Amino acid sequence: MAGQPLNQPAEIPAELDRWNWGAFFLNWIWGIGNSTFIALLALIPVVNLVMIFVLGARGSRWAWQNRTWRDAEQFRKTQRNWAIAGLAVWVLSIGGCATAVGSIPFMFKGSDAYRMTMDAVRSDTRVKAAIGDDVADNFWVGGHLNVGANGTGDAQFSIPVHGAKGKATVFSHLVRNAGTWSMRLLVVRVDEVDAPIVLINEDHVPIPNAAIGI
Repeated sequence: MAGQPLNQPAEIPAELDRWNWGAFFLNWIWGIGNSTFIALLALIPVVNLVMIFVLGARGSRWAWQNRTWRDAEQFRKTQRNWAIAGLAVWVLSIGGCATAVGSIPFMFKGSDAYRMTMDAVRSDTRVKAAIGDDVADNFWVGGHLNVGANGTGDAQFSIPVHGAKGKATVFSHLVRNAGTWSMRLLVVRVDEVDAPIVLINEDHVPIPNAAIGI
């Protein structure tokens, strides 16, 4: 009949019944846009882990059944646009997470607490004798840094370092009061050496193990 939508009856043509990346990436958002409200199950924790794959596998079929399409080309183009949009969202999300994680070492290394730690390590003659005069830190740094607006703060670092003679891990704990950092713990564990180099241990705490960190 002239003017009848191609997707009536609702059996999807075989060439269109394929994996739907838009449904997989955008799940419930794609579901609303394609009148496929079963996709809202993707909002339920745990269920969503299964639902995104169900949507990827059956999304094209459901979209064809639940909306009126002018022709196969309109359907194909629309689902392609959803796929591109979904991929873009995922790339931006992953990129944002990677940027956030990657910025942590820069935040640590830009702090006075971190600079105090590394200055003390680089000036210690025992550390120089163990790993070399050219002590350098690696990019990735573990630990945490908290600075309060009232001048207080707490910092703990686990810093992989290396020099011409070997490698080591630096463990430090600093406390900030009235805007000034003070070192409470500073220990260097040289790789393949049992005895740590204890520079500072004001609170007489157990020495951190290089295998577990702070």
